[in-house]
Amino acid sequence: MADLMNQNRRDARPAEHTRPGRFEAGAVLGVVAREWILYTQSWRSTTFAAVVEPTLYLLCFGFGMGALVGTLAGYSYIDFLGTGIVAVSVMFQSMMPAVINTFIKRRFLHTYEGILAAPVDVREVVTGEALWLALRSGVYGCVPLLVAIAFGLRPGPGALLVPFIAFLAGFAFALFGIWISAVISSVRSMDYVFSGLFTPLFLVAGTFFPVTELPSWVQLLASANPLYHAVELVRGAVFGGIGAGQVLVHVGVLLAFTALMWFLASHRMRRRVVS
Repeated sequence: MADLMNQNRRDARPAEHTRPGRFEAGAVLGVVAREWILYTQSWRSTTFAAVVEPTLYLLCFGFGMGALVGTLAGYSYIDFLGTGIVAVSVMFQSMMPAVINTFIKRRFLHTYEGILAAPVDVREVVTGEALWLALRSGVYGCVPLLVAIAFGLRPGPGALLVPFIAFLAGFAFALFGIWISAVISSVRSMDYVFSGLFTPLFLVAGTFFPVTELPSWVQLLASANPLYHAVELVRGAVFGGIGAGQVLVHVGVLLAFTALMWFLASHRMRRRVVS
């Protein structure tokens, strides 16, 4: 009888604790499929916000500042800005939903408790959520580039790589946002994130002006900014002229940032929803 009771206790333990090291692509795709179904119910409003906001940034700053600046770093200002806005749009479309939606689903809707009742691991949930946001932001992030093309930008053949760059950056920033959502303890904490983190990230990334025009210590900080590397990759792909060594550095930084954020997000989310 005692052996039977012990076996029942072992069977009643959460799957999270009985299958260490488990990671299945099917579970990740299941999380992505769930997000896709939810997206089909709200795609109009989501698409409106994702398209209109970066387009307004591009048109207002591009034509307004462009009339004063003319050319910058050898490119017309609207071309320079358009390539930078692509990466910024990716960050906003991946990182912000990751912070807000993940926090709400964890803290108020208890969505992850239901998902983890199925044979799904925390790491699979984190990966699936980030993968969906990366796919979505990778598509929406190309909108500013299309707008810039409509206003005269003539991209090189490397522009075909932009969606892949956007996907990689979106995956990294989505994981960053998920980690932040698991760190903060209240909705009010998001004010610190948006004002104290988002703003410096996109201002010191070479989006609106070359980083080389900034003081040396700011340039050093920019080199640690993953958005800066995403901007450089997009700009290099569209205009060309970027060396293989530079590409390896930018991609390497984004990959390292992705790996770090995946580990931190998975670890912190496990503590939040399992412990």
